[in-house]
This record gives sequence, structure tokens and C-alpha cells, in this order.
Amino acid sequence: MLERHELEAFLAVAEELHFGRSAERLRVSTSRISQTIAKLERRIGVPLFNRTSRRVRLTAVGQQLYEETRPAWDQIGAALLRAVDTGRGLTGTLRVAFVGAAGGQLLAGATELFRQRRPDCEVRLREAQMVDLMPWLRSGEVDLALGTFPIHESDIVTGPVLVSEARMLAVPAQHPFARRASVSLDDLARMKLLQLPDTLPDSLRDDRTPRTTPAGRPIEAGPSASTFNEMLTLIGAGHGVFPVGAQARRYYARPDVAYVPFSDAQPLRWGLLWRAEGATARVHAFAEAAHDLVRART
Repeated sequence: MLERHELEAFLAVAEELHFGRSAERLRVSTSRISQTIAKLERRIGVPLFNRTSRRVRLTAVGQQLYEETRPAWDQIGAALLRAVDTGRGLTGTLRVAFVGAAGGQLLAGATELFRQRRPDCEVRLREAQMVDLMPWLRSGEVDLALGTFPIHESDIVTGPVLVSEARMLAVPAQHPFARRASVSLDDLARMKLLQLPDTLPDSLRDDRTPRTTPAGRPIEAGPSASTFNEMLTLIGAGHGVFPVGAQARRYYARPDVAYVPFSDAQPLRWGLLWRAEGATARVHAFAEAAHDLVRART
């Protein structure tokens, strides 16, 4: 295998056909170039250059090596530049996923602010279903996702909390609880609690669909749903209940579902998620834009 400095020296001499000019191009001494080429020729076993006191020419083997390595070296250099540009946020596309109408509205505003700050970056918003959110993030299909906390995964970074909203319980419209002013977490022991898809982290599922109430009473687990609309359909059909954010009353008003506030539940928190290995400057810039947008509105 060629070392990088050997390949650079060989390409320089092959193009300059002069050891002195090659040394100036690479900002090294002429003796360093001569030693590198001599070492490379010993390793290959044949001369790469014919040298006289007046001129330097490629041998047939040297010409073949040059023609086969120059394009590959150019591709490596171009790939490295693209990687640097992407990491610095200078070019490329940022793919951002959201779940639900409220999340889409928030990200639309963040995208507008981000584009004002980074006009050279394209942002593509994609709606994800609950079941798809983490697989999309982990596979690299999206760079960021807006989701609910808590998310405790070693390969996933959580940004600051962007929005907190009151937690409510979605119940069938005909359920006795639908006529109450509020419910408590201990009331969940009297109902069947629908489940989140198993593609979501355990930390989130434990928070949204606990197995017991704060008093230790068991909560019966109901069927799981892959999408939020599927969840609401199951609720409306009387198959169970599910905790949601207060925004559901505005964006998901349905005649078969009622939303009842919790009297003792912590707010539901929303924020951005991204892969730890995908934490580019562009990702951080978008997260900053989203945070600045929310802060300006409060």
C-alpha cells in the first residue's frame, strides 16, 4: 500500500517532471522528494522515472501508475471536501421528522428561521408515524426528529425541551370519566391503557404507559397502536385510554373521543432528537433555531 506522502510525492513529480518544483509544491525539501521516490521505486521493484541531468520522464510503469492513481486520488479529495462541507453545514440537505400536526407546525417555523440563517442548506420536513420515528432516526433516513421525552438511549442525543404542555387522558366520549373535570394517575387502575409501539424506547413507554399507578395499583395493558390516529380510533371504539398532550384537543377533535385533564401528572415535554454520530454543525444549528423560535414566542 502507498503511504499518503508517497502518493503525493509521486503525483507531484509525475505532473511537474521536476524534483525541485515538486518540492516547492509540497513545501518540502528536494532531498525529501528524491528519498521518497527512491524508496517507492525500491518497494515496487522497477523505476518510475527516467532521470538525467536535464530532464525527468515517466517510465511505462510510472505512466500506468499515474493514470490509475490520479482519478482515485481526485475522488478521495472530493469526497473529503464533501464530508467537511456537510459537517460544517455549508451544503447538503437536512431531513427533519415530526409526529402529528402540532409538531409539524413547530418545525415549519423552525425551518423558516433556519433557512434565513443558513440559506445554503435545504430542509425537508417529513411526517413520521409513532412506529417509524426511532427506526428512521437510527437508519439515517432523517437527521433530526421532534419527539416527546424522556428518551434515554446511548446512541441518541436529546436537545433542550422546546415545549411543555399539560397532560390529558383521551377516553371514549361515552365513558363516565368524559364527564369529569379531571382525572388522577391512580384512576388509570380502573381502565385499560393502550400501549405505544415497541419501536419506541422503554424510557418513553414507561413514562406514557406505566404498569402501575403512583400508589402501586396495577394498570391493565390494552392493545398497542402504530399511529396516533389508530390510537384514537381504538379509544373511540372503547378499547382503552391513552395519555396525550393538551394540543390534541385542538388538532385531533373527534366526536368519539374526549380529553380530560390530569390533576396530578407532570407536563408532557417535547424536544429534538438526533443520532450521536450524526451531530453535525448543521444539526446543532437547526436545534438552535428551534430553541430561539420557541423562546421568542414565550
